[in-house]
Amino acid sequence: MYWYNGALRETPVTPFDLTDRGLTLGDGVFDTAAAHNGRVFLRRAHLERFAAAAKALAIPFPGKEAGEALEALAAAVGDGAVRLTLTRGGGARGLAPPKDPRPLLFGAAAPAPSPFPILSLATTAIRRNETSPAARIKALPYLDAILGLEEARAKGADGALFLNTQGRVACLTGANLFAVYGRQIATPPLGDGALAGTVRAFVLAKAADLGLDAVERSLDFSDLPRADALFATSSLKLVAACRSLDAASFAAVENEAVLKLQALLHDAIAAECGRL
Repeated sequence: MYWYNGALRETPVTPFDLTDRGLTLGDGVFDTAAAHNGRVFLRRAHLERFAAAAKALAIPFPGKEAGEALEALAAAVGDGAVRLTLTRGGGARGLAPPKDPRPLLFGAAAPAPSPFPILSLATTAIRRNETSPAARIKALPYLDAILGLEEARAKGADGALFLNTQGRVACLTGANLFAVYGRQIATPPLGDGALAGTVRAFVLAKAADLGLDAVERSLDFSDLPRADALFATSSLKLVAACRSLDAASFAAVENEAVLKLQALLHDAIAAECGRL
């Protein structure tokens, strides 16, 4: 199911401005949320993050239409993934943004894999540029993630771990990473190139309720093999136990902190959207 020009439609083919800067320059942002029982989990957080990403690129944000599109697509798919995309709109040739941008908003909804997967990870040689504002938002250019995932899959893994240009841990190809050390769960700060994930923020805010100490701190790659467990967070994966990273193995599936966080997300979805 798709959203374009203020309405749902069943086919993805539609007239498109061939000067659209999202198409020609990757000048835009997107947001992916999970729908459960026709409702968006963490709806407000997703719209706020989407608006903040648009603001970071100085793209006018159509908040009312974005909310309507999100709700309509979630209702149409029932259970699945809902993605909204916002471009700066058409423009003349060159890099300079138009003085009077006319943003384009469109969306899509589709079934998604089951949440709480178990992941194997591999480190990619591609480095995350922590100095770029685009590292902290869902900007349209996603080629590094595509290539990193292909590299990881060639090694038999499900996802890739990005280090930043300083060799510190940044994030995964499509998720944030947490390391568990006893009752402490640590995740890289946004300044190290981590995406501002909605489930990441939820875990950081709610972990204390479970007796966990959630911290944002820089992690060297050498810090990861000594962790009790690793887990990934994203809108679709929620809290995913990581069984391996390169040659290191982890008992994340049975880890108490991971199990508590998975139960917390399960209950939160039930409260906001109905039972999983």
